[in-house]
Amino acid sequence: MTITQDTASAIEPERKPAKNRQTNDFFELAQRVKDAGLMERGAESYIGRVVALSLSFIAAGALLVAVGESWWQLAVAVLFGILFTQVAFLAHDAAHQQVFDSGKKNDRLSHIVGNLVVGMSYAWWAKKHGRHHAHPNVIGKDGDIAPGTLAFVPSDAAGRTGIAAWFAKRQGWFFFPILTLFGFVLHFHAVRTVVTSKKLKSRWTEGSFLAVRLIGYPALIIMLLGPAIGVAFIAVQVAVFGVYMGATFAPNHKGMPLIPKDAKVDFMQRQILTSRNIRGGRLMNTAMGGLNYQIEHHLFPRMASPNLRKVQPLVREFCAERGITYTETGLIQSWGIVIRYLNRVGLGYSDPMDCPVITQFRPR
Repeated sequence: MTITQDTASAIEPERKPAKNRQTNDFFELAQRVKDAGLMERGAESYIGRVVALSLSFIAAGALLVAVGESWWQLAVAVLFGILFTQVAFLAHDAAHQQVFDSGKKNDRLSHIVGNLVVGMSYAWWAKKHGRHHAHPNVIGKDGDIAPGTLAFVPSDAAGRTGIAAWFAKRQGWFFFPILTLFGFVLHFHAVRTVVTSKKLKSRWTEGSFLAVRLIGYPALIIMLLGPAIGVAFIAVQVAVFGVYMGATFAPNHKGMPLIPKDAKVDFMQRQILTSRNIRGGRLMNTAMGGLNYQIEHHLFPRMASPNLRKVQPLVREFCAERGITYTETGLIQSWGIVIRYLNRVGLGYSDPMDCPVITQFRPR
C-alpha cells in the first residue's frame, strides 16, 4: 500500500535502452503510454476524491452524534469501516508517489492519511508492499504469499498435520471470516513497527499519529456511546475495514500463477501474468480505489489511479499483439477463484502454474 521513492526504483525499472526483446517490449509500451500523456501526476485529479471523502466523514460524524447511545450505531460503524478503507486507498496512491510530483509531499500525505486517519504504519507497509511489487507471486520473495494462518503455496500446506491440516483443506471457506480480523492485524503491525523497529526515520511522527488514531479515536467513541455500544462499534468498524480491504486486495493476485524463486521472468510478463483485473467500469473503480486495474497498476506503479482506466486499452492491445495473457474477470467470480484456489492448495495441489501459462514464462 505504501511505497517510498527509495523503493520505487526496485519496482519500476529505469527507462534506458535494453538489448533483450522482453525489456524492449516494455519500453515500447511505456513510450506509447507516455506519448498519450498518461504518466503525468497532479493533485488536481484527486481533489474531487478528497472533497467527497471529507464530506462523507463529516456526514458520518454528524450521524454518529445524532443517533446517540443506540445499537443502531452498529450500522454507523459499517459506514465508518467503508470510509476508512476508502482513505486507505488514498494512502496507497500517495505512498506510490501518484498524487504529487514531489516525493516529500507524497510521503507527508501518506503519514497523515495512513497513520493518523487509517491507523496503519507507513514504514511497515512501504517495506512489505515494495517487495510485493518487485516480486509479485514469487515464492520466497513476495510476503503476500508467505505462510501464516493461510497457506498460499502448496508446499507450505503439505507439512501441516492435525487441526492445521484439517483447516488447510477448508481454508478457502474460512477466508472471508478470517478477514474480519485483518484490520486488527494491520493495527498490530503498525504498533509493533513503531515500537520494535531499530531503524525508523519517522518514529515519533508515526507513533504520535498512531496514538491519536488507535487510542484517541476509540476513547472518543466509548465516551460518546458508552462502554458496551462503544466497544461493539469499534469491533464492527474494524471488522468491516478488514473485510473490505481483504476483499479488494485478494482478487488482484490470489489464484494467479506462482513463480518459482529462481525462475527468470522479465519485468513486464512477471507483472502481467501474476495480476488480475476486475471488470465493472467507473462504479467498480470507485469501490476498489482503482485497484481493479491491477495489471496497469503493476506495470506503472507511479501512475495516478484516475489514469489507470485510460491506459487499460493500450495495455490490453499491446498484450494481444505480443500474445501475453491478459486476465480480467468479475468481482464475485474472482472471489470464487480465490476460495477454490485456497482449498486446492490445502488439499495438496502441487503444480503452482497452470500448464497453458508455463509456456509464457519461457524466454522468447
